[in-house]
Amino acid sequence: MRILVLTWRDLAHPCAGGAEVYTDRVAREWIAAGHEVTIFTSRVDGRPVEDHAGGARILRRGGRHSVYREARRFYESEGHGRYDLVIDQVNTRPFLAPRYVDDAPVLALVYQVAREVWLYETPLPVAILGRYVLEPWWLRQYRRVPTVTVSLSSKQSLEHYGLTQVTVVPVGYSPPALSGGCLPPKEPRPTMIYVGRLSANKRPEHVIHAFCQVRRRIPDAQLWMVGVGPMQAALQRNAPTGATFFGHVDDATKHDLLARAHVLVMTSVREGWGLGVTEAAQVGTPAVGYDVAGLRDSLAAHGGANVRPQPQALAERVAQALTGEAALLTERGEGRVLPWDEVAEALLGVSGLPRRQSAYAPGIAPDLSEATLASRATPG
Repeated sequence: MRILVLTWRDLAHPCAGGAEVYTDRVAREWIAAGHEVTIFTSRVDGRPVEDHAGGARILRRGGRHSVYREARRFYESEGHGRYDLVIDQVNTRPFLAPRYVDDAPVLALVYQVAREVWLYETPLPVAILGRYVLEPWWLRQYRRVPTVTVSLSSKQSLEHYGLTQVTVVPVGYSPPALSGGCLPPKEPRPTMIYVGRLSANKRPEHVIHAFCQVRRRIPDAQLWMVGVGPMQAALQRNAPTGATFFGHVDDATKHDLLARAHVLVMTSVREGWGLGVTEAAQVGTPAVGYDVAGLRDSLAAHGGANVRPQPQALAERVAQALTGEAALLTERGEGRVLPWDEVAEALLGVSGLPRRQSAYAPGIAPDLSEATLASRATPG
């Protein structure tokens, strides 16, 4: 099968996040199963306009805003008749592929909706226009288009916008990259860790504020900040004693830090899922995060703790866990992650095209019950 993925960023983009990881891993599984994958995306400084990664053909044309126009031009001039399935990945703004792809099925992939993120990442009045006019209008174009998202929270948000064919296909997991192939011991000092982009919608400043409160109770506590972004310089200038900024790290280093820390903290405004929670769980580190869309799904799946979205509530729960006053792990809920090959199969199942045997059907969320997934879910 020949699959075309339209996405605003590929994994080589410096701002790539969970959505790009999801796309990359699924594409690799499709290629391993014998499918041909082309990823059409925006240009990246220092990267060729045509590239190959993991067996996929990468085409880079246009910038942050013009990539959508370039995608249409590409399909009308070069893509027509050459693909069996088109994945329209919606990252706030969609490619509106159903308008011009009339010779192949189109599957919308919405890792998360923006909603509240508009108010953190764009200035007024653009934020109001985007939140209440543009995003609802864009998404309504997909009312009857088969659509995949990664959590029940995101499914509910999409249905609120009027989409009627939304299926949950969860994120995947694979063995973490660890030095020596085994977990390192925990740090001797109580350690909080944040892993993510240092941008306004992730609210990393809340992590700093919560850490300051934790240190009043636990003077030797330390904080590791892993990631880069527009807030990095300001956060580092005002960082309290005990906070260390690692910047961008490779996967092996990230998993090593996650394994050595005692608790991961997540403070986003909204997530599609919260991939950091899954990565931390794989190396035996629990998480505390804000009770917001996406995070409440991943935290429930891995036995983490939800708190109201305030630094004080975050600090209280983290301090309780670090001092042993209260167990951090809670009862697991629904939403287990699956092996990546099953995720890839499920996506093809939603499209209605032939694939290897899959239990998923269009419009119906995968069976995420404890009984069904206990034997194949990621540990932790």
